[in-house]
Amino acid sequence: MLEIKNKVSGEVIASLELETLAGADLREMDLEAADLRNRDLRGVRFNSSELVDADLSGADLQGATFNNAHMSGASLKDANLIQARFGSNVRANAAVLEGADLTGADLRGADLRNGMFRGANLSGADLSRADMCDADFQEANLSGSVAHDALFIKANLSGAHLRNISAEDCVMRNVNLSGADLSHAVMGGTVMRSADVTNTNFAGVELASVTMDFSNFSKALNADIPSYKQNLR
Repeated sequence: MLEIKNKVSGEVIASLELETLAGADLREMDLEAADLRNRDLRGVRFNSSELVDADLSGADLQGATFNNAHMSGASLKDANLIQARFGSNVRANAAVLEGADLTGADLRGADLRNGMFRGANLSGADLSRADMCDADFQEANLSGSVAHDALFIKANLSGAHLRNISAEDCVMRNVNLSGADLSHAVMGGTVMRSADVTNTNFAGVELASVTMDFSNFSKALNADIPSYKQNLR
C-alpha cells in the first residue's frame, strides 16, 4: 500500500494498492497539492489529473505523461522530465502549467507542444531537443536555460525572460518574441525566419549565423545586424 499525502496538512489524499509508483496509472486523479517530492515516478500516466500546486520537485518523471493535466502552480524544480509528454497536437489536450516552477528541470526531448507555460519559471532548465511548437511561454522565465536543437515553431514567447539562454541550432520559425529579453543569448545556427521581434532586446547577441529572413529587425532593440544580411524587412 502506497499513500500520497497533502504537502501542507499531511492528510492522505490517495491510497494505492501498489508496491511502487513507477509506471503507475494515475489518470484522472485529484492530486491537488500532493507531496510527490523525490519520488520514483518514471513512466507514470498523469493524464487528465489535477496536480495544481502539487510538489514534484526532485522527482524522477522520465517518460511520464501529463496530457490534459492541470498543473498550475506546481513545483517540478530539479525534476527529471527527460522525454516526458505534456504536449499534444491539439491545445485542449495539452497540459496547463501556468505559473509552475520548473527551475533546473531536465526536459531534454520532452513534448511540450501547445502546452500552457505562462508565467512559469524554467530558469536553468535543460530544454535541448524539446518540442515546444505552438506552446505558450508568455512572460515565462527561461533565463540561463539550455535549449540546443529545440523546436519553437509558432511558440508564444512574448514578454519572456530569455537572458543568457543557450539556444543554438533551434528552429524558431514564426515565433512570437515581441517584448522578450534575449540579451546575451547564444543563438548560433538558429533559424528565426518570419519571427515577430518587435521590441525584442538582442543586446550582446551574435546574429551572424542566425537565419533572420523575413523577420522585421528594424523593430528590434539593440540588434547588431551584419551588413551582409539579406531579406530583412
